[in-house]
Amino acid sequence: MINKDSNLSDAQELRRKAEEKLETGKRKVEPLLEADVKKLMHELQVHQIELELQNEELREAYDAAEAALRKYTMLYDFAPIGYFTLNSEGSICELNFTGAEMLNEKRHSLINSNFKLFVSADSLPVFNTFFSKLYISDAKESCEITLGYDMKTLGHVYMEGIVTGDDRLCLLSVVDLAGINK
Repeated sequence: MINKDSNLSDAQELRRKAEEKLETGKRKVEPLLEADVKKLMHELQVHQIELELQNEELREAYDAAEAALRKYTMLYDFAPIGYFTLNSEGSICELNFTGAEMLNEKRHSLINSNFKLFVSADSLPVFNTFFSKLYISDAKESCEITLGYDMKTLGHVYMEGIVTGDDRLCLLSVVDLAGINK
């Protein structure tokens, strides 16, 4: 009887049983014919080639994913306009480097900050209306506002936004209007 307290895995236990049966002579291994050996060798070689082909496909898929990641990074992180992803409360979930530069802060310090903190007091009603419309209409909306805080103006911007997906995040693009007029 098998000791249930043993630390052997199922595979180890199966192997132990098979070796016991072989030793007790309950099952004898028949000698393989040369034709069987050749057939088995052929099957192993074919399987090895299949695995090599699958490995090459995986490498190609990995290279394609890496190329797509580099392209995404260039398109998003280094775009000449600010990109922000906001949740329904207006907190910044993601942003690119240009967006952080527009807010005059380090990118990592802006994550989870409320975007409204960077909207000037004069523009806050316009932004609040814009942001509310985004979640009510599910259509693209736009507005012009002034970014700023603590009585300090950061710049006049044009923004477009849309709410997408099941997670209901706001995708926001922000263009520095002073940069356009230079």
